Amino acid sequence: MSKGASVLFDVPGPRARARNTMLTVVMSLVFAAIFALLVWRLYDKGQFEEKLWTPFTEWKVWRGLLLPGLLNTLKAAALATVLALLFGAVFGLARLSDHWWIRIPAGAVVEFFRGIPLLILIFLAFFVPNKISPEIAESPLGQAQRLSVDYFFSIFGVESNAGVVTVPAFAAVVFGLTMYNGSVLAEVVRAGVLSIPKGQSEAAYSVGLRKNGVMRLVLLPQAVTVMMPAIVSQIVVLLKDTALGFIIAYGEFLQAGFKQVPANYHNNVLQAGIVVAIIYIAINMSLSRVATWLEARSRRSRKTSAKTLKAGGPPPVAGVGVTQQSI
Repeated sequence: MSKGASVLFDVPGPRARARNTMLTVVMSLVFAAIFALLVWRLYDKGQFEEKLWTPFTEWKVWRGLLLPGLLNTLKAAALATVLALLFGAVFGLARLSDHWWIRIPAGAVVEFFRGIPLLILIFLAFFVPNKISPEIAESPLGQAQRLSVDYFFSIFGVESNAGVVTVPAFAAVVFGLTMYNGSVLAEVVRAGVLSIPKGQSEAAYSVGLRKNGVMRLVLLPQAVTVMMPAIVSQIVVLLKDTALGFIIAYGEFLQAGFKQVPANYHNNVLQAGIVVAIIYIAINMSLSRVATWLEARSRRSRKTSAKTLKAGGPPPVAGVGVTQQSI
């Protein structure tokens, strides 16, 4: 097999390389022509007028609209990410339990929230408590509802007034993001642990570790590196899904940039969409870069540990050192 070839791919010959080069040039010219036509049509429609782009160069627009919206997006994404990771870790490991009374309910919870669209989860969290809380307040569970709101859910802005529970948009968005993405992350955790070769756990059991020690000391540290790309991809999805708060009037970045700015500045929807998209892309690319750095650092630390063991040699065999010392 020639250099650079693989089982599924053979190195192209001179004619194939020339043909591929020609096709690349032709397709590049076609896309360049389409892009030029699009730019010309936008120019013809007056979409490059200065008054449409000027608002995004003014500090008052950023201070009053865009930055508060971006801050709300990052707050919801950060809190939902932490809660989703906790949810995914707990329920992902619960699905690996040897006890059916833990494994089956955990699987039912994960499949339930993973099968419901995120938008419906946000709607349920925002509208349902307000409807059913008066009936619960008059039932034997009324005291439990009041205590749970006063001592736990209140940290998310949830309020209870005369038995009526009101869920703010922020809490509804965080709930939906946590339940949906946490269920997906639970499957990522389960698949990541199961991807580790069985020899690793068998070796750990052979030296006397119990299952929780095998999971905590052997399987999870290796699985984290395997899961890292999928976890980061899901966090990026979570960050973008905060835009669904637009539906329940949560003041996130998309609503501020795509609704409030055009409403006050010449209906510049296209320009607002471009600016918002660029900022979203920049944030997501930054997350991907951080994840790549963490993964490389994790792999590098494992290689360093392996080299240290090799340099120091294997541990002494029982009895050998005693024999030499006695000699």
